Amino acid sequence: MYRPDEAGKQKPSQPVRDQRVPVERGSLLDLLSPDLLETERPGEQPESARKQADDLPKASERRPDVAPPLVHAQRGRYVPGLSDLSKVGVDDIIGWLRDGLLWIIAAVILCVAAALLYAMTATPRYAVYTDIVVDPSNLNVVSDDVFTSNPQRDAQLLEVESKLRILTSRNVLSRVIAELRLTEDPEFVKPSAFGSLKSLFSTKAEQRTGDELAAMRALSERVEARREERSFVVVMKVWSEDAAKAVKLSDAIVAAFEQELFQSAAESAGRVAQNLNARLDELRHNVTEAERAVEDFRRKNGLQATNDGQLVSNQLSTELNTQVLDAQQRFIQAETRYRQMSDAIQQGRTASASEFESVNMTNLREQYNLLQQQIASMQRTYGERHPRLVNARSERTTLEGAMADEARRILDRAKADTDREQQAFAALRAKASDEKSNVFSDNEAQVQLRDLERDARAKAAIYETHLARAQQITERQQIDTTNVRVISRALPPNARSWPPRTVVLLAGGAALGLMLGISLALALGLWRYIRHPQPSAP
Repeated sequence: MYRPDEAGKQKPSQPVRDQRVPVERGSLLDLLSPDLLETERPGEQPESARKQADDLPKASERRPDVAPPLVHAQRGRYVPGLSDLSKVGVDDIIGWLRDGLLWIIAAVILCVAAALLYAMTATPRYAVYTDIVVDPSNLNVVSDDVFTSNPQRDAQLLEVESKLRILTSRNVLSRVIAELRLTEDPEFVKPSAFGSLKSLFSTKAEQRTGDELAAMRALSERVEARREERSFVVVMKVWSEDAAKAVKLSDAIVAAFEQELFQSAAESAGRVAQNLNARLDELRHNVTEAERAVEDFRRKNGLQATNDGQLVSNQLSTELNTQVLDAQQRFIQAETRYRQMSDAIQQGRTASASEFESVNMTNLREQYNLLQQQIASMQRTYGERHPRLVNARSERTTLEGAMADEARRILDRAKADTDREQQAFAALRAKASDEKSNVFSDNEAQVQLRDLERDARAKAAIYETHLARAQQITERQQIDTTNVRVISRALPPNARSWPPRTVVLLAGGAALGLMLGISLALALGLWRYIRHPQPSAP
């Protein structure tokens, strides 16, 4: 209650209130005005204000160098209730929520309505999944394939990641767009409002390019692929506005992926085969030149080779040496026979010598032996002077003369054979000597010939290796060795993947509206509390 006798005391203290008492540093009261520290009642000054006024020094005792805290006064002017935030309790929060109940209800209704509208107007999405095993090791069709496999784990994972990138690459998607004609599908190429106007200023090629880019952009947004951890399994996700179309897109992407891998391997092998074929022309020319040099050298030096690769001169020299030895042996035999015949004639052994062999000599010897037997029988029977014995001895003398003539004839023939063998032996020996000199010159030329043949064989071996490799790689282009298998094909989904069911959307909208409404109610209550603080209890 206001007292009249205290009017005089309050007047001197009024300027003191205007000077603003410095507040202790670090307190929340720094943000408030000292006027707000007092709770005035009608017709009465608070006890704390009177004590503060009494305790303040007089104007003559104030220090002139202390400046009033104007910043505190300005802060307290805009947010007078900020210092009372620590006094906010559960009752205040409940009161704020009760005051903002209409805001909460309105937020819930708006969010539920928005969720219902989105559920009715949103375009559905149907997602399908395909599991693919991408084995980094290709099929070992041939032992020495063009591509080599790396057994290191990190390198295999990098190869799988590379093939994973191919799965969603533009080449694969372009194949799918061309196969399914997605440029004519309104789901992928949205008709624009200015499409007819653009067609007037653009060519068909530009329109086709624009449609392909739009379809490519839309399809790339609908395809996702990821590799399962610690495995070579790749999971591909494809979504579309139609469930059957999503399955069709997934199968087309897998087929295009396999075709792209096969085409990539075939193109790589084709480049290798092309380089080998380009090299084959030069190798073929080198082999031809080397073989021609060998034949020219042989023709120039008269070097002829047999089927087994031996020079004809060497073979001829060998055969001549054999013939010389045979001729020498025959000459020796003929000469020995002639000497034996000569000795037999000189010794009178023509009738018994075995060297004289002929049909006439055999007949004569038979007649001579028979006549000898008759003469011996007659000598025992008739005596030495019997006429028949004389006739027999005369016949024997005739037979001996005939055998001597036959022996001389055989001797002359042996002499002729000996002379012939001697001439043959001399001729062969001379020819062998001549051929031996040719062999030496041919052997010297053959040293250079072997060098040319080695060069020709080496070039021919390289050419044959490249030719076989080029043909093998050319055939390799027709074989698909990529080890990619689909272990789980896409199946039509039972429900859409987006948006969720209407009940879930409504529940989510209600929960979101409730949170927004509560947040709005609390924010409004807190703002009112800060701007208009409630008076404290007496």
